[in-house]
Amino acid sequence: MDRIVIERRQFSAGLKGKNLRYLTENPGLDRPTVRVGFVLLEHFSLPAFTQALDALITANLLRPGLFATQTFGLAQGEVVSDLGLVIRPDSQLDVSQLNALDVLVVCGGYRTELNSDEAFTHVLKTAAQQGITLAGLWNGAWFLGSAGLLEGYRCAIHPEHRPALAEVSKTAHVTSEPYVIDRDRLTASSPSGAIQMALAWIKSLHDKALVEGVEDILAFEESRYRRIKPTEKISVSAPLREVLKLMDANLEEPLELEQLAVYAGRSRRQLERLFKEQLGTTPQRYYMELRITEARRLLQHTELSQVDVLVACGFVSPSHFSKCYSAYFGYRPSKEKRLVK
Repeated sequence: MDRIVIERRQFSAGLKGKNLRYLTENPGLDRPTVRVGFVLLEHFSLPAFTQALDALITANLLRPGLFATQTFGLAQGEVVSDLGLVIRPDSQLDVSQLNALDVLVVCGGYRTELNSDEAFTHVLKTAAQQGITLAGLWNGAWFLGSAGLLEGYRCAIHPEHRPALAEVSKTAHVTSEPYVIDRDRLTASSPSGAIQMALAWIKSLHDKALVEGVEDILAFEESRYRRIKPTEKISVSAPLREVLKLMDANLEEPLELEQLAVYAGRSRRQLERLFKEQLGTTPQRYYMELRITEARRLLQHTELSQVDVLVACGFVSPSHFSKCYSAYFGYRPSKEKRLVK
């Protein structure tokens, strides 16, 4: 009896990813396993770490053997995450283990101290010399920059730590992006940035269909990380949101209420009513609070002088700035604690 040959139909690119988990193909068998090590620093961001790890593990579910992962600590014993959960890494990081790695990911967090460790710096520099791809999550990029490994690279880091990174890595291009992949450096500024980074990196190694398959399993909806702004957390009508965006974009030279009303296509009285009904305040007061809030952020997290800050936030004089600042925070701007190291 003749053998019947049935031609296999292929899904189109648009649907292949969503069906990938049900297909028997395994292109990953033709490629070597990529070995990824995660360095868990004290108070590392557990969500950022697990988001990146989850993308790799899920890719392995679709195409077994693509990635091998392991975790490291800077010392023997356990590491405490930002959520207070205790993790015991697979082993302590040292130079001898680099031969078994293709990628080394530094996992930092909001409370991870930005301190240079001579031994850790040596490991990072050796990894770079051996051609290992280096990555950083949350403020992990600072440790790469401190080791001199981000010179001439674009990178991402949590907004609170951008000034600190710019200080130790003068020629690095510190962006406001959620993640950046620049040659053999991968950096992410947040948990959402971490998974976006991982997915983009996987796509660069394999194909779009694999990433779509991972997204389908994780039910991942892309939401690009941006610097958190007050206007993005407020539920208001579309006309008022446009006004809030205008305010946020014009802090150095505040717009007059009449200008805002014209841009919004409303009268001054209508605009005042929108603020009163939806925010419970006046446009002038909200604008002031927006500017004073940004002034506090700049004083705490940048090395700008008080004069530079007051100019950047639209205050006409040091005395005016000091009076407004004191009215909100109970102390003069000169007393604000600088958080930049």
